[in-house]
Amino acid sequence: MNLGQWAEQHALKLAETQGYCLVQANYHSRYGEIDLIVQREQELLFIEVKARSKTTYAQAVETVSIHKQHKMLKTALYFLNQYPQFQQYYCRFDVICFDFYQQFAKSLQHDFSNFPYDQQWIENAFTFDQEFINL
Repeated sequence: MNLGQWAEQHALKLAETQGYCLVQANYHSRYGEIDLIVQREQELLFIEVKARSKTTYAQAVETVSIHKQHKMLKTALYFLNQYPQFQQYYCRFDVICFDFYQQFAKSLQHDFSNFPYDQQWIENAFTFDQEFINL
């Protein structure tokens, strides 16, 4: 599997260790995509997963632009309209990041668990409180 696939699988395992169950992976709408949607009791998490190999440009968390946040928020609203059973849940937008200490080719197929990396789980990275949402 490539770095992105590894990161999404590893992020899901992290969420599962916290008691979350997968609702949907790689949920697509006309507005964008959400990597992971997980649920625990009355809590629904929309998770963006980012992985970066060592680079001089930016850490993984810095690549979640305001544009990406807007797309995720609109996609989450679309999801909630499509699946009304989740509309009363507490919704949270998290970002799970993996920053590796070495450079990889994007297409490299590897078990990236064997390489050193920093992991960061940012809870409430952004919220629905942003005023631009209009479906």
